[in-house]
Amino acid sequence: MNPETVLARINVMQPWFGADEARALAEVVASGWVAQGPKVKHFEANFGTAHEVPHAVATSSCTAALHLALVVAGIGHGDDVVVPSLAFIAVANAVTYVGARPVFCDVEPSTGNATAETIRAALTLDTRAVIVVDQGGIPVDLDPIRELCDRHEITVIEDAASAVGSYYKGRPVGTGADLAVWSFHPSELVTTGEGGMLTTHRTDWAARARMLREHSRGLANVELQEAEPPPPDVFLEIGFNYRMTDLQAAVGIAQLRRLAQMVARRREIAAAYCAGLGSTKGLRLVSDPPHGTTNFQSFWIEVQPEFAISREVLLSRLADAGIGATRGVGAGHRQPAYRWRDTGNARLQRAELFADSTIVLPMYHELDTISINRVINTIRTAGNGVGR
Repeated sequence: MNPETVLARINVMQPWFGADEARALAEVVASGWVAQGPKVKHFEANFGTAHEVPHAVATSSCTAALHLALVVAGIGHGDDVVVPSLAFIAVANAVTYVGARPVFCDVEPSTGNATAETIRAALTLDTRAVIVVDQGGIPVDLDPIRELCDRHEITVIEDAASAVGSYYKGRPVGTGADLAVWSFHPSELVTTGEGGMLTTHRTDWAARARMLREHSRGLANVELQEAEPPPPDVFLEIGFNYRMTDLQAAVGIAQLRRLAQMVARRREIAAAYCAGLGSTKGLRLVSDPPHGTTNFQSFWIEVQPEFAISREVLLSRLADAGIGATRGVGAGHRQPAYRWRDTGNARLQRAELFADSTIVLPMYHELDTISINRVINTIRTAGNGVGR
């Protein structure tokens, strides 16, 4: 890479911050209340309204939210939980946190999401829950999964970590699950630096999740501070330190106000990629599924055998051009941590194909036309066999 290329590097993802976030942070700092407090409560209310659920519980991360979701759903030792192999490793890890066993299932070809059919193949006599993932923001086809799981009294948890702003059959994703969890990592549209959210329609689950995130303290920190005199601490069960700060929540409130803009811009960028790469032989591009619309949290391409060079060589070409593309999500059942893996009767061929052949291209709000064209031209040149 020459110096000009280094200076002009295109990141694969980056958050969109502005004056609103800076002002929100300054207000919280000036207030003196920076830990979990009124801003967290405000963020939870706004997020719940936006996603058409009555209860939203903010946490320190999406992994923490997923752990809490499994705990409040009563999942534990002796239970099996079906999880898609094509998912970030935190999905399987959270299952092991509660002493349950993750059973990996395959995904369907067009979206990389689990389906009722791939889940059915992985069910065991001990399956108590299923975790589905909206891969890269693509909404999972939830209704058939709910029909299958409801018939067997299996809890459905939707990992909507990357799917804020995506819609399933005209409604926000996550609405139809027993529990849903969300991420505010910098790679997501709405970010608080780190952080997560649990949403549910069940009042009892939400109340227990709120208690558990704060060491299972009988009264929340805000209530303790406001009480005169403050009552003694009472810890009702063994809990966790999974709190979000008011600093994070203030940023989240500002970010959530701009969600529609974020989704609209990403869909514009996705359309440009599709126009520029859609006719390239040997590439398959991510797209909206028939049952919903994606926020394009990420834009991936599948490098097929017909393409002029391999996935790994294309990644090298992009890196040489100063373009920060990455491999797609890996297959969890291949990781050393899960070498004892179980898949029921499921075969995981599609998950392995996705893991071995996909590339995530740059996608973020401020990605400009010049950069988009540079990505497209680099890939098209490689596809024409130039510089092979």
